Amino acid sequence: MNRATLTALLGLSLLLTACPQTTVPDPSGGAGTAGPSNPGAPASLPSQVSLSAANALSAAYTAPFDGTWNLTGLPGWLSAYPLSGSGNVKTTLTLNRSAAAPTRADVKQLSAGLQLLWKAHPLRGGAAGTTTLNVSADLYHLTGQVSGQISAQGPSALSVLPAAPLRVNPSALSNSAGARGVIVNYKTESALLSALPALTAGRVPNRGIESLALPVQTLSLAAQSGQTLKLDTSDVSATLSALRADPSVNYAVPDAVLRAQDVPAPALQAPYLPADEYAQLQYAYRLMGYSAVWRDMKSTPYLNPVTVAVIDTGVRFDHPDFAGRLWKSGEGALDIVTTDAYGPDTDPTDPGESGTTGSHGTHVSGIIAAGEGSFASPCAGCSTSGVVGAALSAPIKVLPVRAIDRFGSASESGVAMAIDYASGKPITLRAVTYTNPHPAQVINLSLGGPISVAGAQPLCDAIASATQRGVLVVVAAGNGGGTQPYYPAACAGAVSVASVRPDAGGLPLHAEYSQRYPQVTLAAYGGADPSNPTYNMNLKLGGVVVSDSIFSTSWNYDKNQPSYQFESGTSQAAPQVSALAALLLSKGVASTPAQALSIMQDTATDLGTAGRDDLTGYGLINAAAALGAPAISNTFTFSILGTTSTFAPVLDAAGQFSAYLPDGDFQVLAGYDRSGNALGGEASEPGAKASVTLGPSQPSADVGTLLIKP
Repeated sequence: MNRATLTALLGLSLLLTACPQTTVPDPSGGAGTAGPSNPGAPASLPSQVSLSAANALSAAYTAPFDGTWNLTGLPGWLSAYPLSGSGNVKTTLTLNRSAAAPTRADVKQLSAGLQLLWKAHPLRGGAAGTTTLNVSADLYHLTGQVSGQISAQGPSALSVLPAAPLRVNPSALSNSAGARGVIVNYKTESALLSALPALTAGRVPNRGIESLALPVQTLSLAAQSGQTLKLDTSDVSATLSALRADPSVNYAVPDAVLRAQDVPAPALQAPYLPADEYAQLQYAYRLMGYSAVWRDMKSTPYLNPVTVAVIDTGVRFDHPDFAGRLWKSGEGALDIVTTDAYGPDTDPTDPGESGTTGSHGTHVSGIIAAGEGSFASPCAGCSTSGVVGAALSAPIKVLPVRAIDRFGSASESGVAMAIDYASGKPITLRAVTYTNPHPAQVINLSLGGPISVAGAQPLCDAIASATQRGVLVVVAAGNGGGTQPYYPAACAGAVSVASVRPDAGGLPLHAEYSQRYPQVTLAAYGGADPSNPTYNMNLKLGGVVVSDSIFSTSWNYDKNQPSYQFESGTSQAAPQVSALAALLLSKGVASTPAQALSIMQDTATDLGTAGRDDLTGYGLINAAAALGAPAISNTFTFSILGTTSTFAPVLDAAGQFSAYLPDGDFQVLAGYDRSGNALGGEASEPGAKASVTLGPSQPSADVGTLLIKP
């Protein structure tokens, strides 16, 4: 059986071995071990269950029994249904490999011991006991190699990702000219130790095959690390031939000379880090390349004024982080709510109420346009600088339009009217006609729901009308965690925004709560699920560790003073896209909102399934690439971006990788990070990528050589 066949079989099996921990009294009164002749105890447990390619993600488990049973101790990557019953043990085990596959992708198999608690029927003696079921599940296997002429200059890899000591240019793998010796990696450490005496004596061991006894008189051991040796030799070709013929050698490659001419280290600019008190908590900006964008903004002014309408709960105009960043009453701000005492009028202040945890509209607006720099303290103990918005110092203003009442509800007719108004169409409320003096180029809607296609027609008509007037309408995709389209995000012409969260090492991962359906267009950071928080960004507020949510402006209604708050959802992802669209218009990279959308799609980082997919659309927005920001780093990274998990395996000295992954679609991405977001090889960065799907039908794959080009 060849190795590929063996790997395939391993990828298609889930093994269950039973280890009885008790003997069961025989119903007749004699002592005996449980077995087929004693149906009062579930002892005839199968020692192995082999799964076919059709059902390798789950397995039916059965055993004869007469009594009651209960299955406990399931790990997070394994579920069972039912967990208990009477009569024969019969349950279905379902795997979720993504829940336990480590980020370094270096574990071949998941394993756990389940506890089957059982009690025989009184007529069978009534004995009780526990049986351990040892369950193991192989992960799928991905291999490949990264190659290219790599710069020896520049900073080392970021600590959150593994260093990748690439060695060679493409020709050096087959041509030893100019090499400074040989790097050899043995399959086992014992094989290396066995070879050491001969290598130390200046010859390549023949392993019992006479033709391999090639003396290399100048061979010397230069360095040893694990299963890898560096050998100095004057005859690289002969040494390589001998080593490669040795069955105990995993690989042997020239220790090639590194050259920098193909991927020159760029002239790096310093990343721009705002001094605002809470800016360090706003990780989403860094992970989308804003440290480079803001540096660009400081040297290349963004001159075009842009209006982003935020149709929401209203905003707190008295929040000091909004000084000069909002259109106010008399300048186009409008409250169209007719169901409470606060509107309709030209003051869309979010009224909130005592006990309210914050202001949704204020939070969304802050993500776009909270100002940079300090301000006079508005209250005792309050921050004097707060947070920043993506727009930073660009001339971008938010037009608040209040369409959600203080109870968190909005009418479909009201939202449709708000879209009309924001895009420049006159509207009439209670016999008063309102015309927006500052029509928006971008409209943000962090709202929606699972209504029907027919029921959403008024919303879709309003979006179609706004789009015809040249407005980009950006909408939150929804937080239901399912596949039903949410409206108005699913309307034709709307830019439906899904949410990603930071996985281990800050790598992007589709957020579990984010709705997925064919109309999803783009993705942005919306933070971790508050009901299942993650702490991958190591955030601390007041010395307390906080989850990976999105920090922005808010309001404390109990104290009636400005505040800042963590929130998560596609409501937080949508304004990230709205802000980037506005910046593209402000800098002049895009001349129309439609062109801004095209640029965002073209420069997005593809996640999971290759091309547009239902989870993240065209991918995660990349502000640095979209805006052509200057390089602020030159770090090599290697990442595997999946639909439900992300990975950063280690490359060996030859640039090879062997990764053990869950089932799913993956983008393999290698290259240089120029934007400082810890992810190299994105748009506008030197890199290479490959797409692969792993699962029961393809348990192993080799993506070949990823050649990094300048």
